[in-house]
Amino acid sequence: MSETAPRSIYTQVVDWEMHHTEWGPLDAPPLVLWHGLARTGRDFDDLAAALSDTYRVICPDTIGRGLSEWSKYPDRDYCFTAYARQAAAFADALGLDRFRFLGTSMGGALGIAAGATTLRGRISHMVLNDIGPTFPQASFERIRTYVGAPPDFATVTELETYFRTIYAPFGVHTDAQWRRMAETGMRRLPNGRVTTHYDPAIARQFFAHPQDFEQWDAYDALTMPTLVLRGVNSDLLLPDVAQAMTQRGPKAVIAEIPGCGHAPALNVASQIDIVRRFLAR
Repeated sequence: MSETAPRSIYTQVVDWEMHHTEWGPLDAPPLVLWHGLARTGRDFDDLAAALSDTYRVICPDTIGRGLSEWSKYPDRDYCFTAYARQAAAFADALGLDRFRFLGTSMGGALGIAAGATTLRGRISHMVLNDIGPTFPQASFERIRTYVGAPPDFATVTELETYFRTIYAPFGVHTDAQWRRMAETGMRRLPNGRVTTHYDPAIARQFFAHPQDFEQWDAYDALTMPTLVLRGVNSDLLLPDVAQAMTQRGPKAVIAEIPGCGHAPALNVASQIDIVRRFLAR
């Protein structure tokens, strides 16, 4: 594992200032890791550190998350059409002509959308972490209900306890990993309380663009080697959908991750090794 510390970088992308962390040598093959719906690029610290001995690992914060700018027009900008334009412009700004891509949850759904459109022909390997071209309506309703109303807490310790509860399906974390998740995934409100580090208006995607997460046509247009990671206990990527992904489009390879639901954190050696072996193909 490389011990190189990440670089924190801000880039003007389309209409927004976008933040990302970057690991590894600048001249190494590029690998983009894109986070989930209400998360940030710092979720990939362990995976990025491990793979930085081989790749230039790039972990963006989507607009409205982490240290990237929030949109003034959420109904327009918080959707896969805009995210796909953002992803292509981000790749252009960093000089990434062709690269490997891994997306967790929403990041994987973005990979499907962009891989079929704005990044078509530029992604050499695709890893979709616990996401498919569709997911159950019950999960859709649950997500759009809670994302727009994040709770707030008096202390970071209370926020960490909350994360330990709601993200238990991510799998095993050390105390240090939970603490890092809290510290990199928080923002302080004007009243001094702390909450999750995203714009609550990202939930508008589920109301203004409910069709965004039905992507079989886009998935069927993909041609790059594709690996699908599925938490054995996932309620978002169901077994029948995962199986269909092996028969359609890029005919993905499936790797099931024991001890996880939605979505595997990719923070332990066994999970990292699965990703490393696939990316080396």
